Amino acid sequence: MKVNCYLRPDGQIGVRNHVVVIPTVICAAEIARKITAGVDGAVALGHTGGCTCETDIVRLEGVLAGLGANPNVVGVLVLGLGCENCNSETVAQEIARLVPWKPLQRIVIQDVGVSKSIEAGRKFIEQIARSRGKWQREETDVAGLTLALECGGSDATSGLAANPALGLAVDRLIDAGASAMFSETTEAIGADHLLAERAVTPQVGRDIVETVARAAKLMTDTLEPGEHFLTTGNINGGLTTLEEKSLGCICKTGSRPIAEVVEYGHRPSRSGLVLVDGPGFDVPSITGMVAGGAQLVAFTTGRGSPVGYPIAPVIKITGNPDTYKKMHEVIDVNAATIVRGQQDLAEVADVILRTVVETAGGKVTKSEALGFADFSVSTIAGAHPGV
Repeated sequence: MKVNCYLRPDGQIGVRNHVVVIPTVICAAEIARKITAGVDGAVALGHTGGCTCETDIVRLEGVLAGLGANPNVVGVLVLGLGCENCNSETVAQEIARLVPWKPLQRIVIQDVGVSKSIEAGRKFIEQIARSRGKWQREETDVAGLTLALECGGSDATSGLAANPALGLAVDRLIDAGASAMFSETTEAIGADHLLAERAVTPQVGRDIVETVARAAKLMTDTLEPGEHFLTTGNINGGLTTLEEKSLGCICKTGSRPIAEVVEYGHRPSRSGLVLVDGPGFDVPSITGMVAGGAQLVAFTTGRGSPVGYPIAPVIKITGNPDTYKKMHEVIDVNAATIVRGQQDLAEVADVILRTVVETAGGKVTKSEALGFADFSVSTIAGAHPGV
């Protein structure tokens, strides 16, 4: 299977050419947005962290570096304030280590001043943005592609239509040599034994069970008395238990062996299907996979979700006829035809696979066309509650 993508000097493939400004603390986020405003292809990855506990900071530095190293990014400005715990130099050095070919600059606002930081930062990203035209798409093997798998705003049709159809498409991608990541560890509670049965080794199976068990404990310890594991939207969508949601959720992973379990934001060391230990919240979950190298996202939604992502196109899929009717502006694949008996799972899987290949080749998703670019990073504390 072939895709038309941008071949990077290190052999990775990109599906988009973004220039990113990465603030290392919330206090620099507005200046990052000032720098990118009006520059085509430039995005600011503003977040709410940067001055929390040491464990969170180590995690944040790794995630930000992973985002800067993503193959969809062709140039990076790391923007520090100067007094934050998150070390802008550490982030910049890690990006340089991971992708030495990539244009990179670091600015510390307290060393330079606000106006001069904006001026210098803008000059740098405008230069990189102008050079984006040098990258030409070429036919390459799909083996370099990694698809992030996400589901949010679930209902009964998610587990019956959208997720199983996506799972069949994922099987075909993996058989062709591509990789896929799935996250949302809390949404495997009650189904971890089924995932463990698909592990490539007994140790990976134990990793799956232990990872899900930690997430379950964290969720249980965090919830208030009387709180439900499921969000209101999932309950209103007809889901009754966490296990029911989990069984539907894991359908999107298909049936192929699980090669590895990795921490949030980390790059897998193996190809194939990988579990990323991430939260149940959609946007930070996506961040953990994109920081790990995923170039695009397949996102199933029964209730409907407009979520897009700044540096990776999001393909939205629904199995709910009413949702498609009301939310068609943000839905790329209509899997509701399965529920209506107009197509079977395999036929919709063909549509999903074709959409993935076309999106990798430059087709604009509906969330991209609308300019939706939601971004959030998960912290260690309270990382998992909410499904």
